[in-house]
Amino acid sequence: MKERESFGSRLGFLLVSAGCAIGIGNVWRFPYITGKYGGAVFVLFYLFFLFILGWPVMTMELAVGRGSKLSAGAGMQKLAGENGKKWSGFRIFSFIGNFILMMYYTTVAGWMLSYVFEMARGTFEGVSMKGAAKIFSEVMDRPGYMIFWMLIAIVLGFIAVGRGLENGVEKITKAMMIALFVLMSVLAIRSLFLAGGSEGLKFYLLPDINKALDNGIWSVISAAMGQAFFTLSVGIGSIAIFGSYIDKKHSLPKESMTIILLDTFVAIMSGLIIFPACFAYNVKPDAGPSLIFVTLPEVFERMPAGRIWGTLFFVFMCFASMSTVIAVFENIVSMLMDNTGMSRTKSVIINMIAMIILSLPCPLGFSVLSNIHPLGNGTTIMDFEDFIVSNNMLPIGCIVFIIFCTTRYGWGLKNFLEEANTGEGMKMSKKLGWYLKFVLPILVAILIIMGYLDVFG
Repeated sequence: MKERESFGSRLGFLLVSAGCAIGIGNVWRFPYITGKYGGAVFVLFYLFFLFILGWPVMTMELAVGRGSKLSAGAGMQKLAGENGKKWSGFRIFSFIGNFILMMYYTTVAGWMLSYVFEMARGTFEGVSMKGAAKIFSEVMDRPGYMIFWMLIAIVLGFIAVGRGLENGVEKITKAMMIALFVLMSVLAIRSLFLAGGSEGLKFYLLPDINKALDNGIWSVISAAMGQAFFTLSVGIGSIAIFGSYIDKKHSLPKESMTIILLDTFVAIMSGLIIFPACFAYNVKPDAGPSLIFVTLPEVFERMPAGRIWGTLFFVFMCFASMSTVIAVFENIVSMLMDNTGMSRTKSVIINMIAMIILSLPCPLGFSVLSNIHPLGNGTTIMDFEDFIVSNNMLPIGCIVFIIFCTTRYGWGLKNFLEEANTGEGMKMSKKLGWYLKFVLPILVAILIIMGYLDVFG
């Protein structure tokens, strides 16, 4: 049997894993809901739920990967021993979940690539917020333009994966993540020194219990729980694969916590870039895509040397999105290799062709297929694909990992903790067994209910 590939360094593993977790939601969603739900009040709840929800499930994913030296579904089948056949279905579940995630995420990555080009060539110079909104609307109405940039994102991602784990995925993602951290720091410093930017900082980080109470404390808790859980993209095995490429020198609770801290750093730094800039130029920060593609272009237009700063911002956004694309593509390619024995090159070619074809409905959903409203009036194919992954496959997958790692029907709590705690660093106490087995799945089930209420309630 061919020897399993491995990362060239621990830093490479941490940055690639963090790159998988870090995505667009860290940048356009986290800052907005932080401000909406009381600044630091929300951040404290968010950090709390990251620890009690994200940390144990991420540790479980990494443990399945490292313990089996396989991707999630194949790893479960191997580790469960006599019960292995009962878990074989997760191979298909995990593969489909990762694939659907990329079927719409590659469109978003394509948007980021296109905005680097448009910002650099001066498309937004002299443009108001209404003008920026018109440009974004025109982009959505041009299927050929959308598909072109989506294809570039897909091809670039698979080229990186095709070069192999160490020479492709690790080397390229490491460079992107380091550049991302540098760019974020430069942009945050620039934003913090804008005249009037301090008000944005207060809005973002100072605790405002009245604002939290105005929204309802349960709403704040609910939003923090949802953001903390979904920001890490755990549950479909996208993190487990990277556990299969590492040694046992460091404990997995320690590695999980480091990845979560990197993810949180990017989220918080995004707010330090966005809020001071918006307040400095009296621009209201909006939620969703409009914050990135409509509000911020106007902010950069008003800023001295705004064309340069705007281009750097969207370069940073490209690194955030493409790091996720490369990481999940690696997972998809490895799953096919693990389950069929085919070569990396063949798996890359097959998956790239399939990804191009299956990703087409998403960009077409804003123009040619705009009459399709899967979740009700005003919704798009992208909304539907996101709903399938975020509201169903991610949380259901988490419950599967929890059951597998804590009960006798799968790997079992003893075996999981033994694998997780091997190596130097933070340990996960066996006293947490009752929490992992009984409380954690209930919390995830609550998230599923909350997600359905948000969509259909």
